[in-house]
Amino acid sequence: MSTRQPTASDVPRRRGAAATAVLWHGLNLGLPLIFVVIPILSFVLVSFWTLEDGQIVHTLTLANYRAFFTEGSYLPVYLATVGLSLQVTLVNVVLATAIAVFIFRRTPRVRFLILMSFMLPLFMSYIIKVYSIRSILGQRGLLNEGLMALGLVDQPIEALLFSRTAIFIALAVLYLPYAILPIYLALDRIPANYLAASADLGATSYQALRDIVLPLGRPGIAAATVFTFILTFGDFVTPQMVGGTQGFTFGRIVFSQFGLALNWPLGSALAVILLATTLLAVALAGLTLRREHVR
Repeated sequence: MSTRQPTASDVPRRRGAAATAVLWHGLNLGLPLIFVVIPILSFVLVSFWTLEDGQIVHTLTLANYRAFFTEGSYLPVYLATVGLSLQVTLVNVVLATAIAVFIFRRTPRVRFLILMSFMLPLFMSYIIKVYSIRSILGQRGLLNEGLMALGLVDQPIEALLFSRTAIFIALAVLYLPYAILPIYLALDRIPANYLAASADLGATSYQALRDIVLPLGRPGIAAATVFTFILTFGDFVTPQMVGGTQGFTFGRIVFSQFGLALNWPLGSALAVILLATTLLAVALAGLTLRREHVR
């Protein structure tokens, strides 16, 4: 059995392949480094500076982080925003799980139609969706008009707009598709023979749902939880547009430090705290899934 001996023409070819591999590896590592890691590190660095008389003082200090815990309403607003995000996340995950299970139990063609009806809002402009929600929740909106037409209320419910209730409803509606999709994708990966075997063994639909569908759908539920919490926690446009004076969330505080107060060091510190919170949510979800996998 003979083997082909390398020739002189193979050397440039191999060098070209090696250079291409190095280039692709450089792009794979360099682009995230330039556009993600370095900007984040710059925020972290700036968060240790201070603003005095309109000038940034390049002295490392924990004053901005100390201010978060001791001054103003930063910490109360942060905790209130976390509570609001957790409430929206809980409601959305429950609704998304029920909807995903409903879609999963339909025929393939019906699955596609129902899923696309829920995914269609993702292709619409964010501003259009927010204004649509405002038109529904307004004093003369579709919801109030319908309630008055049915005789359930005598006058429009003012609490449906420019209130914490309006923020909760708007966030839940806007980010529900982000919760439905990962749960459905997790359920769609369940082998059909698992359900067929459970039916052959006499399991009811409820037992199959409890013992097969939901346990195997936990990765999707965890992803939906993380997506919804992160998106709602960092959103500052929706609370401002539907919450009015009640829409002062942590995201709006971060935005105001960069856009209005021009206090970049304090804004960077608050942004780092926001980032740390979202990373903690991702870590908790990963730890939960790892524990479930070990079991």
